[in-house]
Amino acid sequence: MNHASYFTPRRSLALGRKTYLAGILNLTPDSFSDGGDFVDQDQAVLRFHQMVEAGAEIIDIGGESTRPGHIPVPADVEIARVVPFIETIRPHTDALISIDTSKAAVAEAAVAAGADIINDVWGARHDPRMAEVMGQSGAACILMHNRPSEEAGVGDVIEAIQTYLDQSILLVKEAGVRDDAIMLDPGLGFGKTYEENWEIMRRLPELVRMGYPILLGASRKSMIAKLLDLKDPKARLSGTLATTSLAIQSGVDFIRVHDVKENRECADVIDHCLRQ
Repeated sequence: MNHASYFTPRRSLALGRKTYLAGILNLTPDSFSDGGDFVDQDQAVLRFHQMVEAGAEIIDIGGESTRPGHIPVPADVEIARVVPFIETIRPHTDALISIDTSKAAVAEAAVAAGADIINDVWGARHDPRMAEVMGQSGAACILMHNRPSEEAGVGDVIEAIQTYLDQSILLVKEAGVRDDAIMLDPGLGFGKTYEENWEIMRRLPELVRMGYPILLGASRKSMIAKLLDLKDPKARLSGTLATTSLAIQSGVDFIRVHDVKENRECADVIDHCLRQ
């Protein structure tokens, strides 16, 4: 089933007409690209508004790093990082707010504070309460494919993603999530080899054919660093723009990025050529 729009309680986003950007806002001291940049709330508020003004329709807020080798934090620490910020920013913006978490308690608290979307890097499979929280909260969701690193490189990566996400879709729909409130993320860099990450990029149309909007998150990732030999995450903009271009041409509707202005300009040019 191909949906005409992506439903959120605040508003729906029409699909197929333009590319939507989700700006990344990490309220963490240890994220791979911008760890510590926005732990100060005033700086985070400024960054939020800058990304919206630059063209992001969604701001994806995270209170725990998910980079390789990250140190997990308890739910109460994660809540303390994200909920006061959401409560502060919500009255001053109509932008959609996504909470990037795999903990049901964090998702529940964030939605109560004003978040519109729950973005779970484990596809509602890590916390046994997550699907229930998604269903009962009425929030939209993003379901990402993930797996233990030892499973990387085993079998066909696209088949693995499709099987995993089909199960996640069934799980959240049984919990009450609307079918048109589901978005899928192939999970670049999560339980994937370098070669598998690029295989996903080449085969994005197969994931688009699953019938749900796709979110691609390649921004500044190590797959770009390795290909272009760039150690500094903030030097990976050109490579990121190339992945954004390829994704849009493959039918992807949502791109998750650090550099909103540049990716917005890239998307607008491609949209003008392909979606008018």
